[in-house]
This record gives sequence, C-alpha cells and structure tokens, in this order.
Amino acid sequence: MKKLLKYLADYKKETVLAPLFKLLEAGFELLVPLVVASIIDRGIADRDMGYIGRMGLVLVLLAVVGLAASVTAQYFAAKAAVGFSTKLRQALFDHIMSLDFTNMDKAGTSAMITRMTSDINQVQSGVNLVLRLFLRSPVIVFGATIMAFTVDGKSALIFAVALPLLAVVVFGVMVWTMPLYKKVQAGLDRVLGLTRENLTGVRVIRAFHREALEEERFREATKDLAASQVFVGKISAMMNPVTYVIVNGAVMALLYTGALQVNVGTLTQGEVVALVNYMSQILVELVKLANLIITVTKALACADRVAGVLEIRNGEQTAELSRKSRPDGETAPFLEFDHVSLTYAQAGAEALHDICFTVNRGETVGIIGGTGSGKTSLIHLIPGFYPATEGAVRLEGQDIREISEDKLRSRVGVVPQKAVLFKGTVRSNLQWGRPDASEEEMWEAIDLAQAREVVEGKAGGLDAEIAQGGSNLSGGQRQRLTIARALVRRPEILILDDSASALDYATDAKLRQALQSLKGKTTTFLVSQRASSIRHADRIIVLDDGEMAGIGTHEELMETCSVYQEIYFSQYPEEQKKAVSEGK
Repeated sequence: MKKLLKYLADYKKETVLAPLFKLLEAGFELLVPLVVASIIDRGIADRDMGYIGRMGLVLVLLAVVGLAASVTAQYFAAKAAVGFSTKLRQALFDHIMSLDFTNMDKAGTSAMITRMTSDINQVQSGVNLVLRLFLRSPVIVFGATIMAFTVDGKSALIFAVALPLLAVVVFGVMVWTMPLYKKVQAGLDRVLGLTRENLTGVRVIRAFHREALEEERFREATKDLAASQVFVGKISAMMNPVTYVIVNGAVMALLYTGALQVNVGTLTQGEVVALVNYMSQILVELVKLANLIITVTKALACADRVAGVLEIRNGEQTAELSRKSRPDGETAPFLEFDHVSLTYAQAGAEALHDICFTVNRGETVGIIGGTGSGKTSLIHLIPGFYPATEGAVRLEGQDIREISEDKLRSRVGVVPQKAVLFKGTVRSNLQWGRPDASEEEMWEAIDLAQAREVVEGKAGGLDAEIAQGGSNLSGGQRQRLTIARALVRRPEILILDDSASALDYATDAKLRQALQSLKGKTTTFLVSQRASSIRHADRIIVLDDGEMAGIGTHEELMETCSVYQEIYFSQYPEEQKKAVSEGK
C-alpha cells in the first residue's frame, strides 16, 4: 500500500482535513455523556427546568456542530478517495499498455481486468473509510476510557480490562483474515477468466455442444469462490458478537459496581449513566472499527495485487545488447536478424532458434511454414512486441531495443493474425493508423486493401457504424479494413500476418497485385499458409519448428528446400505429378 500512497499526493489538504473534522466531531461526542450526567444530577435532582432547558440546548448545539463536522469530513474523504482511485486506475492502465507481450502473457487478461476494476474499488473504499474512521474510532475508544477515569477511577478499571481484550479480538481477526482475502481475490480472477473465455468462445462452445460442461466448470469455480468467501466471512463475522459480549459484560459490571457506589454515596446516578454511555460509545465505535478493519484488510490485499502489476518491468527476458562493428565502408542493411533466438516466458523450449537474414529497403519478404513453426513469433520481433532472448534485431544498423517504442512503432504497420476492429465508425478505425489522415488518403488505403465495396456498401460510407470487435462485418471484411488501417499509416515496414486467410482467391490475388504498387517504398513481410500468396516475393523465408529451413526465391527454394517443396506440392498436387513425370 505504501507504494500507492504517492497517488494521494495531490490530495494532501483533503487527507489532513477529513480526519481533523472527524476528530472535532469525536470531541463533541465525548462531551455528551458529561452533559447528560449534569442534567440528571443537577437539573432533574433539583427540579431546575431552566437548567435542563439550557443543557438541552447545549446538546442540540453539540449535535449540530458535530453533524456539520461529520458532513465536511465525509466530503473531503470522498474527494480524496475518488481522486486517488482515478489517478491509480489511470496509472495502472498506462502501465499495462506499456508492457510488452511477454509480461502481458504472464499477467493474464482476466487478472488485469480484476486489478483495474474490483481491486481498485476495494482500495478506494479502504482509503475512504480510513480517512473517516481510522483516527475517529480510536480517539473515541481511548477518549471514552480517559473520560471514564475523570468520572470515577475505580469504575474506569473495568474499561482498562475490557480494552485489551477487545484489541486482541480485533487485531487477531485482522491477522487471520488478510491472507484469506487474497485467496478470495485469486478465486475472483479465476471466475472472471472463465467468464471471459466463455463469452469470447460462445460460438465454439455451442458448435461442439459443450454448454453443460462449461456450465459445470463455471459452477465449480463459483462454488470454490463462494466457499472461500463464506469461510472468511464467518471469521470476520465473529468480531461483532465477541466484541458485543465483552462490551456488554463490561456494561453489566459497571451497573453492578455503580449501583453499589451509588448506594453508599460515592457515585451519583448521573455519573453511572455517563460511564454506561461511554461504554456504549466504545461499543458503537468498535463495531465501526471492526467493519473498518475488514474493509481495510480487503483493501490492503487488493493494494498488494495492484502494486504487483505496477512493479512488472519490461526487459526481464531481454538478452544483452549486441555491439557488433562492421568492416569499414560496409553499409548496414535496412533490417537484419543477427543469430536471433526467442524463448517465451515460462516456456520449455525455444520458439525461434538462430535466425539469420537481412532485408533491403523496399523488398517484399514472404514467410511460410507449418503450423507452430514460428512465423508469427518471427514478425513479432520486428516491432519489438517480444524481446529477443539471444542475438539482435537491427533496423538500419541500430538494435531495435535502443530505439524508443514510439519511434519504432511509428515506422511499422501491423495487420495481426486475428482482425480486430473497435466500436466506432470506419473513419475512427482507420484513424488508428494515422489520426490526421485525410479522406483522400483513407480512400486510397481502402482501395489498396480491396475494401471499397465494403465501405460503400454500408450506409454512411466512412461514417458507417462498426460494432464492438467488428461483429457486424464478415471475417473477410474485417481483414480488409484492418489492412486499410495499416496502410493509412504509410509505414516503412508493413507486416501482414496471415491477414488474407478469410479472403477468396480472387480478392487475395487483387490485394497482392495492389500491394505491388508499394514495392520499393515499403518493406513488406507477408506471412501466409498459401504458397500462392508469397510466391512472387523477392525472398521467401521457410520456417520449420522454429528454425530456418531455407531462404530464397520461389524457384530457388523449389530446387533446394524440401520443406518448401512439401508445402507447395501439398497445395498444388497436379504440379507434383507433372514434376514426377518429367523426372525432376
């Protein structure tokens, strides 16, 4: 929690004034039993109605001033707590967005969502209650005890016995429940993960008729969460009855000893009432303090989880920067993979091993290989989504790890394997590529991506509504718009990660022909399962189980690379028959 307190820095005034006004309210509240005792001993005993009226007005004044102080403290506490949570949530979101893919994979999407929502809400509640009650309740408890000693020292010894017992109960429950609340929040992560998985994969679940099994999985997870919550709730619930037993026992002892002292004349009836009122105040405040401790315990557990995300740093899996000098007069290639290997966090084996090749500016490079061969892993290294664990990726001779993220990403346009669009309009989605793009530039990118019919076919054209995730578009339409979004940026490096898989062969062919107009201006990486899509690339990289099986043109690979031949002939079996008949 200490690491998060810096987000309260802009609310120093509120964090000071809220407890101060609560202390002011507590001070007025401690005076009430003395005023009541005075009314009983002087006003009622002497039947002095004027005195009773004056003291009654004093009670009203104490109530009004106390209420004003309480409302003011509430305002300052709420302002500080809400402002704190707003800044913390923004800082957490900014930090999550800055994490590389390695750390995002380790943390998990569902856990991040829980930290952003439930955990920060719990921390906000904790801050609010601490500012309001953390000083007020102890001041009332100890103040009531001190005031009891001013009334009667002998009777106040009962307070001295009750308070340590109450402290043992309160802090014992807190120490016991804190780790249990962390377990509850972990269970909430699991339930959220299952929920997210089922909502995003609902079509697959229904297609395989797995509704009953998924319902059972969710039921088990919620049962485990409920069992954890009930268990910790039972422990927390023990606090109130145990404190009530101790306090009510103390009240009984006060009434007994007070009655004896009133009988012998060493204590007045008003003083006995004052002592009982002070004990009642302690009871009320301890109930509040118990609830405060439960909330603060949850808040501290959640604060540790939020701080844990903020402590995640990029580059933990990064290899040492390679400083290889070049011979005099040798020009650095535009893009170079220098003995690059990649191992994902907590993975048992390398995803890529010893990848070496260079690419000149303006070339078109095809990447092909079997499923799981490392194609996507390879192109994710170019924009720095994952750091190379060995070797170096260099752009114009500079290690990309030395280039700022903004500068590197501004030079790269990526069309991911899964087409993702955002809720808004066609225009707003294209502006993700370049916010200041003109309509003419947008239409130019749309034409290159073969998406004109998609946009013109929608009411509103560029201002046509796009549903969340692009759910009101077909797979091919989403892919073409994501390609257009990348092209609007006019990137130096364009990465198409199997981004035409949902397109028919005719549209795919038109797209490849349109991309030829970028030749010489944009360095293009085409990742595809189709040999036809990368056949005319300047060079083709063939991957097999994370290693380079070959590199060259289509013709060269057909002569030298058995892996490429296998892929090509599996898609064009008639050419294999022809090659066999010709004795090749």
